[in-house]
Amino acid sequence: MSRIALRLTMFVYLGLVLIVPVAMVLVRTFSPGLGAFWSSVTTPAAIHAFWLTLLVAAITVPIVAVLGVVAALVIVRTRLPGRRLLEVVIDLPFAISPVVVGLALVLVYGRDGWLGPALASVGIHMIFSVPGIVLATVFVCLPFVAREVVPVLREIGDDQELAAATLGASRWTTFIRITLPSIRWGLAYGIVLSTARAIGEFGAVSVVSGKVSGKTETLTLLVEKRYQNFDSAGAYAASALLAIIAVTTLLTMTYVQRKASRQ
Repeated sequence: MSRIALRLTMFVYLGLVLIVPVAMVLVRTFSPGLGAFWSSVTTPAAIHAFWLTLLVAAITVPIVAVLGVVAALVIVRTRLPGRRLLEVVIDLPFAISPVVVGLALVLVYGRDGWLGPALASVGIHMIFSVPGIVLATVFVCLPFVAREVVPVLREIGDDQELAAATLGASRWTTFIRITLPSIRWGLAYGIVLSTARAIGEFGAVSVVSGKVSGKTETLTLLVEKRYQNFDSAGAYAASALLAIIAVTTLLTMTYVQRKASRQ
């Protein structure tokens, strides 16, 4: 009886905070018809926001994957001083509001920031541009790959890596042939989580982007702009597009998780 009550409570909770709100967005989106939805998502601003969102994710995720694997290897496989500090730094995006992250980036890379004038003198503009959006997204996505790979590295141990080293294999060969295949599912799961966060990031991006339509406006910013401009239908359409991407990401996560559990 207690198990049934627990499951019922879980389903009610998920229904109230997730299923019902998403269902309402979809109902409001498609109630005017597919034609209205298509018109809303094919405007020049919506098309640019869609491709900019995918571009930012495509740049961010490989960077986060590489940094996450390197950080995980440093934390688990080395005894370098400062490993604990590295773990704290990696977890910072979980503790700091994304809006604060965006403000910090403005203070550092803005026109009057510490590094902004020096970068502007060589033609590099970080704030209110795509590089700033990428930088903010990398920061907020940084923990996901590292936190998925670290427990996998600890679980598999280093016996095979040490055996490969005694046989004369280089570190790169050992990583490619032994370490990477062992962590592939943890890495894949972290990449999927990072992709979801990169696509749905709002707080930090809203601060550093400038929200310039057709230039630095992602899908999440487009939703906010349309809603504030009383374009509810357009906001629902953009939200539905984000929901479709989120569901696709969720299905991918489920597939990766099942494959990892089988392995």
